[in-house]
Amino acid sequence: MALRKAAAYSKRYARPYTRTSKKRAKSYIKTVPNSRIVKFKMGDLKGFAAGEYPIQIHVISKENCQVRDNSIEAVRQFFNRFLQIKVGKEFYLDVRIYPHHILRENKMLTGAGADRMQTGMSRSFGKTMGRAALVKSGQVLYIIGVKNTKAEIEARKLIKSVKARLPCVVSTKTVLAPVIVKNK
Repeated sequence: MALRKAAAYSKRYARPYTRTSKKRAKSYIKTVPNSRIVKFKMGDLKGFAAGEYPIQIHVISKENCQVRDNSIEAVRQFFNRFLQIKVGKEFYLDVRIYPHHILRENKMLTGAGADRMQTGMSRSFGKTMGRAALVKSGQVLYIIGVKNTKAEIEARKLIKSVKARLPCVVSTKTVLAPVIVKNK
């Protein structure tokens, strides 16, 4: 079966569950799924450290929600691919959230008759099926650094098209960083 839709996890209150026991026999969670996020910083890392990107666009969450790791990775790949196509190699991308929260699911069996469904144990703990980042309102999700206003316009178009891949409502904020001039 495919993944459950994001609405099953995104809008509810979740107590962050990050703990696994050192003694495997005594822990409820036997194995923690690996994070699907490959990289957290992309683009011109040396240029960003040197202060060559005066325009920084922050993608900010407007509400509290859970963002699964596969959603974070899908947005990262989308940004990275299309920034390379539209802007070139002169950009910086930073993923600012990390999926610590372990998602659990109480799997239910459905019969061929489809008239009855297994109810299962009430308050069952569930098995691990993924990870998520608990995002608060006003928290920065991604930072995109560009050099000029033409690249900023292209980055804003990408942010508009990425909103469907995230389970929360996002906004943007432009931060003008000071440019460091090197004396030779």
